[in-house]
Amino acid sequence: MSHIQVQRIACSILALLVSQGLFAERPNIIVFLTDDQDKESIGAYGGNVWTPNLDRMAREGILFHNGFVTSTVCTPSRYSFLTGRYASRSTSEPFLHENPDGHQAFPAFNMGLEPDNRNVAGVLSKAGYRTGFVGKYHASGIESLRMKSDYKAWGLKYIPRDAKRSPELSEAFRYNEIQYRKLLASRGFHWAKNIYLGNMEKPYSEHNLEWTIDAGLEFIEDSVKSGSGQPFYLHLCTTLVHGPDRSWSRSIGQPLVSGSGLEKEAIQPEGMLTRKAILDELSKRGLDPDKGHAGYSWIDAGVGAILAKLEKLGIDDNTLLVLTTDHGSRQKGSLFDVDGASVPFIMRWPGKIAAGIESQDLVQSIDIVATAFDLGNASIPAEYELDGKSLAPLFGGQTPENWRNHVYLELGFGRAIRTHEYKYISIRYPEEHLSVIRKSKPENLPKVMAPLNRAGIGTRGSANPNFYYEDALFRIDRDGNERRNLIDDPESRSALQQLRSMMAQTVQTTGRPYGEFVSGGNATSPGQVEAQQKLVRKMKIQGKKVTLPY
Repeated sequence: MSHIQVQRIACSILALLVSQGLFAERPNIIVFLTDDQDKESIGAYGGNVWTPNLDRMAREGILFHNGFVTSTVCTPSRYSFLTGRYASRSTSEPFLHENPDGHQAFPAFNMGLEPDNRNVAGVLSKAGYRTGFVGKYHASGIESLRMKSDYKAWGLKYIPRDAKRSPELSEAFRYNEIQYRKLLASRGFHWAKNIYLGNMEKPYSEHNLEWTIDAGLEFIEDSVKSGSGQPFYLHLCTTLVHGPDRSWSRSIGQPLVSGSGLEKEAIQPEGMLTRKAILDELSKRGLDPDKGHAGYSWIDAGVGAILAKLEKLGIDDNTLLVLTTDHGSRQKGSLFDVDGASVPFIMRWPGKIAAGIESQDLVQSIDIVATAFDLGNASIPAEYELDGKSLAPLFGGQTPENWRNHVYLELGFGRAIRTHEYKYISIRYPEEHLSVIRKSKPENLPKVMAPLNRAGIGTRGSANPNFYYEDALFRIDRDGNERRNLIDDPESRSALQQLRSMMAQTVQTTGRPYGEFVSGGNATSPGQVEAQQKLVRKMKIQGKKVTLPY
């Protein structure tokens, strides 16, 4: 039985449960997606922080300790959040341009939602949901605009990199934001507002969570008061807590800056703590805003406004609220767990999700779309390749017998399999990139040998001494920081073979080759650049600065 057939059976079972009155109504669904957030930034995960609303969500719902994203940089991760499938499956034009059919896939900042609208909005809209998008998109495929002609081709006003604040520039920001709304409408969303195409652009690059929350509350209220009886789906994406840490407290002092340039007056959403009140609360608790707390508690205040709105409108008990993030911060650009692929993951649905669950089950970003389709009783098109699993069977706090025993991660040249006990990471360079590595100067090797083929964000994982190995195996239940590489450990040989088999099976389903796991195209076997790997492991790497060992 295929994975898609299993998903359809799951949807049929839920439809039966609905008919029997277990879920009397299809729920509203809100996905609150943050940016670069680590578990330590939430009190419920043990952080020394002030996050009362997120802690409340955890008390009243499920706190997942093994929640993972599929990729650890914005675009492929957000693509998976919106589609429920691995980014290497993308058929968008920019992805296929860089990754022709039959070639090893390089999931990175190179894809966007496809015009076929096989995504959460396209499918739920046909199922009768009103769908909305607010905040940071970063999965359009056009975020890397550089030339003036590129902007013109997309109907956008050009924003120079060195632009200064002015009424004319602010108007250009406002104009472009309206075009971003149209772009999301073309991808299946009924409603979109206060959109950032990607990361915030200078000179209006300060965070403004109120601007985002205000639009989210507007969508929720309009959906309820329309009288249509339609359930709604809201994808709400804040730019917080994309760093650096101090930028959050600096942004708090710039209330008029938004993704539309300068606002005429500061926005204060109903039910949300003011910025001053947030800073006052942090001061009472001795928590320094410049050391991250401004951002952590600011997000929490936004969650508080959403919770207050649900209660005021009387829809709290029929709304599933999900809080998670696109990836961690310190080890983004790697496939390591801590502050990378293992992320905050909290779900709350009063009366339907048992309260106070702390789950150890392996769950992933792709599961949110599958859950939405399941609960929304959506008909999944035959050609829709859905990789996620509905999380509904976990809502009672018990693990079903057939729950997954591993998750799959991918980024650039890298792939990984994570079970409860082990983590296996592989790096496989395609044929043309082996030539690049061999021709590179020593100081360029950290960049070209990183899984993302990029310095800075691409080399953050080099703080872990195992970053520049083609193969790494960790006993994750004993070595959570992934420091001891067991790839040559005789006692771990059986586990390694099992994880390699899992990887081959998963990659096979994506229809792409990868190293020796799935041969073909430009995929190559490992062991061809060992000398360069040994050299780069001796280097000192700090951001984009490289110190050679001689």
